[in-house]
Amino acid sequence: MLKQFKMGTKIITGIDALSTIQTLSLKSVLIICDPFMLENGLAPKIEQLLKDKNIGCTIFSEIIPDPTIDVVTKGLLAAINLSPDGIIALGGGSAMDAAKVIRHMYRTAEKDASVQLICIPTTSGTGSEVTSFAVISDPQNHSKYALVDEQMVPDLAILDPVLTVSVPKDVTTDTGFDVFTHCMEALASTDATDFTDAASEKALQMIWKDLVPVVNDGENLALREQVHNASCLAGIAFSEASLGICHSLAHALGGQFHIPHGRANALLLPHVIRYNAGLELEKEIPSLVTYQRIAKSLGFQAGTAKATVHAMINGVNRQLKQLEISPLITDHGIDSEEFLAAIPEMAVKAMDDKCTITNPRKPSLQELEQLYKRLLRGGY
Repeated sequence: MLKQFKMGTKIITGIDALSTIQTLSLKSVLIICDPFMLENGLAPKIEQLLKDKNIGCTIFSEIIPDPTIDVVTKGLLAAINLSPDGIIALGGGSAMDAAKVIRHMYRTAEKDASVQLICIPTTSGTGSEVTSFAVISDPQNHSKYALVDEQMVPDLAILDPVLTVSVPKDVTTDTGFDVFTHCMEALASTDATDFTDAASEKALQMIWKDLVPVVNDGENLALREQVHNASCLAGIAFSEASLGICHSLAHALGGQFHIPHGRANALLLPHVIRYNAGLELEKEIPSLVTYQRIAKSLGFQAGTAKATVHAMINGVNRQLKQLEISPLITDHGIDSEEFLAAIPEMAVKAMDDKCTITNPRKPSLQELEQLYKRLLRGGY
């Protein structure tokens, strides 16, 4: 079967990479960010850098966590009123996802394909600065929609680790484990290629080595740069290979209970690895070999393929313990009865999620429900 790999985003990385925005050949820019980027002075700083080069600038700072359809609509109106030739997404995944959808809708509405999208991530997690993916929420239906369109791929990503130094410990933890999950699922995806494997395996090793240290020493710029680059590499990988049911389940869980996305992935991943590798089955399935290869890349090796994957899952659980992430869903502010009641609907949404298509093992609705129920028991 023929497969393809493409990389449409120019990437600038390193300390003081932010200064390169003054080299942009733009006339008018819409900065899309959350209110905190306005309050902490980063959005005004970028506004000033642009104005110093006679580039007009307007700030739209109404982005919220898990951006909604209403917020995207407001951002689209801001773009239509300004008619920019550039959009800068500043912040975490929420700002970048919203900006990608806003730019795509603006291009469609105004029939103007020339509007550039520049992403400046301030967290190391989503990899959204290089992907065709965006996740938009619908609070009325307690849903998250994973959108995929090549027209949403950003033109430029600016990775400046200095911008991540002030990120709180819990956010560094959650976004970092999102990176780890991106790598794991891209490697196991049915659409994985040698090219995506190269990016995701490198990023997996980087985040595995550096996540706990950077959580414990957030002002270490060398560690911040490594984790920031790992996040982008993982984005390059899963933008082409896609993901799997860990993300499908996490999207539905986050839509229902508003748990941070990276934390949802962290709770689910050990159970998803166990299921995808078929550790509960008497016979071995093809994806077991894939997970054995992943485990070996992280330094795990035991007598059999199943034992090797078991060792990796134990290692993941040890790292989660170091990161102070409890395996029990009830330890994350979610009532057990409410969670049980929501499982059937969440499982349906996970089954319909685009990420489920490329999962290495085709799940039934009942199997997805069982994966959710494991979060009430902890362990794996």
